[in-house]
Amino acid sequence: MSQPDIPFPNSPVVPTMVEGTHVIEFSCHKGIGCWNACCSNIDISLTPYDVLRLKTRLGISSTEFLKEYTVPYEMEKDSIAGVKFRPVDAGTACRFMQPEGCGIYQDRPTACRYYPVALLSMRRQDEYIDRDSYAIVREDHCKGHEVNRRITIADYRKEQGLEDYDDLARGWRQLVLKKQSSGPSIGKPSLRSRQLFFMACYDIDRFREFVSAESFGRLFELPQEEKQALLADDVALLQFAFRFLRQVMFGEESIALNAEAAQERLVKVQEKRLIEEREAAGRRAQEEEAGGAEEED
Repeated sequence: MSQPDIPFPNSPVVPTMVEGTHVIEFSCHKGIGCWNACCSNIDISLTPYDVLRLKTRLGISSTEFLKEYTVPYEMEKDSIAGVKFRPVDAGTACRFMQPEGCGIYQDRPTACRYYPVALLSMRRQDEYIDRDSYAIVREDHCKGHEVNRRITIADYRKEQGLEDYDDLARGWRQLVLKKQSSGPSIGKPSLRSRQLFFMACYDIDRFREFVSAESFGRLFELPQEEKQALLADDVALLQFAFRFLRQVMFGEESIALNAEAAQERLVKVQEKRLIEEREAAGRRAQEEEAGGAEEED
């Protein structure tokens, strides 16, 4: 089995893999000596479903949430992006930390729910599905490991409400793993592809506008009833976004295309690419001429 591809490559967790039947000893509760220590120094990556839950809880659009509460980061150089919680100004603490605990506990992110366990998604080179394994996070400040409370990881996941969170983010994790494992075979994503990935995964309200647009309707033959149902349901729309990205990024067609509109779009893209190549060639020629003139001087 290959080593795990982790959606958060800069994670300090060293993946010593265990299964869901593995028993941990852990408890985090008010009154423990390290209470709020984790929340005082955060490095929390968010899944698309995390963003959806949090923007809904706060009663703001996904666009507003991303701008106010997150910072983007590259998962790999010049590749697709993730988002992390933005800490308090000039500090490292979570903006939702309160003396009594988490101020958004019912909608806390996946990473917070999992702690001190880390989800490792991986897949064999000859497989098209991802497999879940887990790692145990041990930090010097954490007293939770000293509490005599034994529980399997599977039961811990149920207790923390992670089953739905994982199911609804699975499509995103598969996209990230597929991009990371494909490497040079699909080339470096264009700026347009990276922007599309970011919008579809994290900015669900902008993606709704994108799907509602006339240009989308001309290109994709999505039944009107299905389209209206998607537009009315954030969760369903997010799952559709993953389908859409698999199609546009990896050619896994599951959304019917209007053949005529698709051909017109292809011609426009090719024309635009030709113009860009001519302009680039012109700039190179000018630079070479300027370089030659400097040498003569």
